[in-house]
Amino acid sequence: MTSKIRLFVDQPLSLGQTVPLTSDQANYLFNVMRLQVGAVLSLINGRDGEWDGTVVHAAKRAGALQVGAQTRPLQPPPDLWLAFAPIKKARTDFIVEKATELGAARIIPVLTDHTNSERVRRDRLQAHALEAVEQCGGTFLPEVADPTALGAFLDSFPAERHLWFCDEALVGQSAGFPPDAPAGPSCILIGPEGGFSARERDRLRALPFARSIALGPRILRADTAAVAALTLWQARMGDWGHHG
Repeated sequence: MTSKIRLFVDQPLSLGQTVPLTSDQANYLFNVMRLQVGAVLSLINGRDGEWDGTVVHAAKRAGALQVGAQTRPLQPPPDLWLAFAPIKKARTDFIVEKATELGAARIIPVLTDHTNSERVRRDRLQAHALEAVEQCGGTFLPEVADPTALGAFLDSFPAERHLWFCDEALVGQSAGFPPDAPAGPSCILIGPEGGFSARERDRLRALPFARSIALGPRILRADTAAVAALTLWQARMGDWGHHG
């Protein structure tokens, strides 16, 4: 029986592989969690699914695991991106964690005219995504992209991907995606606390690959809007209704 401890490692995982531990990982497993030689935990790397790992060497700042059987295959999410304007630190962290849990394949902070947040550190947000994967039982780690200005993001946006932007001007209209909403590669865009500027909204509405969606009768905070939009997309066009 595997333990509930799940550890993300940056090495290939296959039967019999030896995985050396970093000093931080060894400290966590052996000093914090008190594991000893022979203990079994779950290993993930975002590429090869989930595997049993048995402790074969344990020291205060070093150690090694031996990979046993695969316990779950990789479960990649649908080809869905989330782009969002960063907000206060804790709530930006919340967006990244929930987007990871809800099955976003890529997470992109975008800087808009009304973005009002402190400097965005990609490495810190990527660490939050990794922690969410470890804790929620996931096997896929989404990439957190470097922050980019909304204009540059739209300039380089792939034309074959559908862009859905959540427009607070539509508040009060029926929530969700229209009946003719196409499946396939998609991106949800969440604006800043102050909403998109008139200039940004005009540009978004003029893009052939972009469409606006409403999120119901109430104005939602940006972090709530991200969760709501991802949920609506997954339930309608994602993998929530498809297993296997």
